Amino acid sequence: MKIFKLLFNFFLLFSLNLEAQNVVWQENDYFTIESGEIQKYTLPENKKSTFVDKAALIPKNSNSPIEPKSFSFSEDGNKILIFTNTQRVWRQETKGDYWILDLKTKAITQLGKGRPASSLMFAKVSPNGQMAAYVSERNLYIEDLKTQKISPLTQTKGKIINGTFDWAYEEEFDCRDGFRWSPDSKSIAFWQIDATKIKDFLMINNTDEIYAKNVPVEYPKVGESPSACKVGVANIATKKTIWMNVPGDPQQHYIPRMEWANNADELIIQQLNRKQNESKLMYCNAKTGASRTFYQEKDAAWIDVRNSWSYGNIEGWDWVENGKSFIWVSEKDGWRHIYKVSRDGKNETLLTEGNYDIQKIMNVDVANDYIYFMASPDNATQSYLYRTKISQVTKAEKVSQTELKGTHNYRISDNGKYAFHNFSNYFTPRVSEIIALPSGKPIDESKSILANQKLQKKDVEFFQVTTTDGTTMEGFIAKPQNFDPKKKYPIVFYVYSEPAATVVNDVYGVDRNRLYTGNMAADGYIYAALDGRGTPAPKGREWRKSIYRKVGIVNIRDQAMGALAMFKKYEFIDTSRVAIWGWSGGGSATLNCLFQFPEIYKTGISIAAVANQLTYDNIYQERYMGLPQENKEDFVNGSPMHFVKNFRGNLLYIHGTGDDNVHYQNAELLINEMIKYNKQFQFMPYPNRSHGIYEGEGTTLHLSTLYTKYLKEHCAAGGR
Repeated sequence: MKIFKLLFNFFLLFSLNLEAQNVVWQENDYFTIESGEIQKYTLPENKKSTFVDKAALIPKNSNSPIEPKSFSFSEDGNKILIFTNTQRVWRQETKGDYWILDLKTKAITQLGKGRPASSLMFAKVSPNGQMAAYVSERNLYIEDLKTQKISPLTQTKGKIINGTFDWAYEEEFDCRDGFRWSPDSKSIAFWQIDATKIKDFLMINNTDEIYAKNVPVEYPKVGESPSACKVGVANIATKKTIWMNVPGDPQQHYIPRMEWANNADELIIQQLNRKQNESKLMYCNAKTGASRTFYQEKDAAWIDVRNSWSYGNIEGWDWVENGKSFIWVSEKDGWRHIYKVSRDGKNETLLTEGNYDIQKIMNVDVANDYIYFMASPDNATQSYLYRTKISQVTKAEKVSQTELKGTHNYRISDNGKYAFHNFSNYFTPRVSEIIALPSGKPIDESKSILANQKLQKKDVEFFQVTTTDGTTMEGFIAKPQNFDPKKKYPIVFYVYSEPAATVVNDVYGVDRNRLYTGNMAADGYIYAALDGRGTPAPKGREWRKSIYRKVGIVNIRDQAMGALAMFKKYEFIDTSRVAIWGWSGGGSATLNCLFQFPEIYKTGISIAAVANQLTYDNIYQERYMGLPQENKEDFVNGSPMHFVKNFRGNLLYIHGTGDDNVHYQNAELLINEMIKYNKQFQFMPYPNRSHGIYEGEGTTLHLSTLYTKYLKEHCAAGGR
């Protein structure tokens, strides 16, 4: 349920244009792909020069240059690894072809010759620059860059996955790249996922051929055991693998994080139990496989794995003090904080003291003794850059300019000297600059954000309301154009409400309904949203985890009580014309709001919703709800299907039949319940469309037209 619940998450809405171009840092230079060439920019002058032109990208016996999708440098900086001809694997384009450009000889050669086209994944040059490794068709290979000899490190078949992950690990832990070169280039540590016992969920393709065909997805439903997972270390010379002896049943735990432990002799891993409320950090001997636990943590609800690291990237392990300590994030004191933990796990230091949450770690600058992180202690809808010392406990220092109140984002150079900085708020379109660190000042004042703000008048208000339950919620409301306070206007709520995203964020465009054809404000609609308990706002552990085992109950009541509080606060809301819509988890919330509180919500548009929580994947649903073997009633009671009998309004339900994330099965289960209780509604299936419902000619226009027409017909626009 992560695609469209994250669409309005400001960390994604607000991603950097330069990041999308695959910005690569080297010291005080950064490199980008522009028009099929690699350009170099030198700071602080920001002087541009062509580093690799198209002519250098023409392979031998070819007349055409390869077209880079992304690239990286070898550790010695003498080679460039280029990714091209990419294909999507579930969410991202992680499969394609790789080429090596030798900057000294100017030779360009393809990796994996003889392997199927566009089948290579996560290719990496060894630290010594002599080898490359990659995944192809679920097996791990190494290649000698001098001789181009390819050798398999694994040779498994079927549902054994080496060096990458199954659907659930990728979707729920952001685990994709599943292998790591050792620092001495003599071995490779990798994950192996055994999905043999995972049942295939069969989607049906009815449109591409005369006879329908099944599309199988290895998908562990909630209550089903996860794929077995283990970690191995393959010796490059012998091609033999030593498996790490991680205690416990491999089908009853997860290993979401694994790295070399700042040396070539041992690994550091994180193990989560099945419920994801116990975390153990272990060292594993790379030569013997022996493991030992040295740091443990428990939570009455769940332990977040990916939500505290920059850009959601859980790769890498931040070692400080010459490897004597590492940086860790925990909510153990009730707030999400940064800790420095000694290598043996016996001592830890809280580096971000105070009653506030860090949002993301952005950079660990060991050389200058700083950790940079995002936080917003005073306003949960915004985000600012802070820094604090690594070596000692000091009060966190705000780096973002005080004059710029809203949402900031940064891409910090590896050496901690520069950063791309973007800023936006609800009335300021995104503005960018390059800043120097640690000062935080722009390198060119004439191109600074403060000098180039283009403010746009917006009739948008951010507010707080306190419900009858005593819950204070963040919200925004966008008023119609030519607003007349003496009139009553229809209101359309946008909702998500689950633990992976907030929707009330002080960013430009927050008031825009992307599915509405035309201008909602001009047509006379109020557009609004509320973030209640369970959303990942920086408001403390208790706020976020009060939803545990109560998804579909606590978050839905908060939405409804928040709406009632708004009706009292804003008398111009026409309570007879109240609509709500959402996608994925927001689609589920839309159904629950309509069904549980029909006296409040009159019209709903629900897209790709989970109608029955027992149909979703185990990692996500069990994290927030527990195990159905122990508390099945919580899954049933929080599912929209459980409340269908209460429905009495207007519903447009939309689902893609090729949705590998929230299966189309949910639509048919919901339809059966609606039929059972003679509930009339409108339904639109999109053949073979995935969770995003964008594939195919005309799809986006059709969806937005359908959405807009239904809203206008059932929740009439304009003041009265």
